[in-house]
Amino acid sequence: MTQQFAERATNVAPTGARNANLADLVRILEDGQRRKLDVIAPASALRMREGNVHVEGVESQISEAGVTDVDGIYRPTAVADEGISDKLRIPLAYLRRMRAENVALLDENVNAWMQREPERRFMLRAFRGENSTGMPGEGVARALLSDSYKLMDNLDMLLAALDGVEKSGHPTRITGCDLTDRRMYVRVESEAVAVQARNLLRGYRSPFDGRSGDELPMISAGFVITNSEVGAGAYTITPRATIQVCRNGMTLTKDVMRAVHLGGKQDEGVVSWSGQTQIKTLELITSKTTDAVQTFLSREYVETKVREMEAAAGKTLDEPTKTIEHVTKTLNIGTDTKARILSHFVRGGQMTAGGVMQAVTSTAQTLTDADQAAALEALALPALTAAAAHG
Repeated sequence: MTQQFAERATNVAPTGARNANLADLVRILEDGQRRKLDVIAPASALRMREGNVHVEGVESQISEAGVTDVDGIYRPTAVADEGISDKLRIPLAYLRRMRAENVALLDENVNAWMQREPERRFMLRAFRGENSTGMPGEGVARALLSDSYKLMDNLDMLLAALDGVEKSGHPTRITGCDLTDRRMYVRVESEAVAVQARNLLRGYRSPFDGRSGDELPMISAGFVITNSEVGAGAYTITPRATIQVCRNGMTLTKDVMRAVHLGGKQDEGVVSWSGQTQIKTLELITSKTTDAVQTFLSREYVETKVREMEAAAGKTLDEPTKTIEHVTKTLNIGTDTKARILSHFVRGGQMTAGGVMQAVTSTAQTLTDADQAAALEALALPALTAAAAHG
């Protein structure tokens, strides 16, 4: 399985992985836990300088004179810029233009809006940086959030979820993990819960190696665990079906289980959960995960979903190119991705609405951006419905 890891800077915790295994994901998350800084600060303690977020007195510097509190300096990610835009009501396109073309104007705009409400409080999520001497260096601003945002970190949520999976008693395996600046994704499959889908896979060929769906007409049950540490979504467990012949996966988003990041107001300063609060939250996640797994990995559930798909998938397409044009326009799929979907549709050889669904999910496997891939997988069933209706 291929792996790609990205770092924002050599002195900051790595934040990216695509199709990683569980051990690599845990290693990255543990490094992030070591580097993380979460602070509640009033607007009066925040400044933008040279495009970086400065936070008054949150880092410690050791010198011959002792320990001194110094300002933290954090370079915003695109996600953090979105948070700044949202909280200060600066149009995002304008903020991005200033960052690209006039950083001094960006500083001036952000600081002016911060000064209008000096007592307003925010939560900044960051990774600490270190310079070559081990002293505080430029870190990464990951997100600017409400001061009532509830911390549900990826590592904690992952371990609680895996505990829930184990307690369910179902045999499963993790088939891939992604980590982006926005979200964590962990795909789980149970080949022990697999159903035949001959009508769905009749005439289909894998666009990757040409294997036939008629020879292996099986769909495995599974789910995907997601979480965001930066306000880009709730903790979720979403059922996911995997077609064994090509590894295409489709998420069944209408049955998703969620746990949102909402909490009470928190005191100013560096944020840490109380032990009891953390225990209760993680126990709830474990319990919810166990319940979700019991549902999503039941044979009856998977068979019902397959029958629903087969009812629409057999619709023959008279003009496939026009149907794909209609589907991609309806679902706001971009031009480059549309071209890939058409190519995968032709290689799949299934001239039906089901073939469009397969092309969408196989295209998702080829995308290097994990957020885009997950979003495309979630459009598989809407694509099937749209293709069947258009004909």
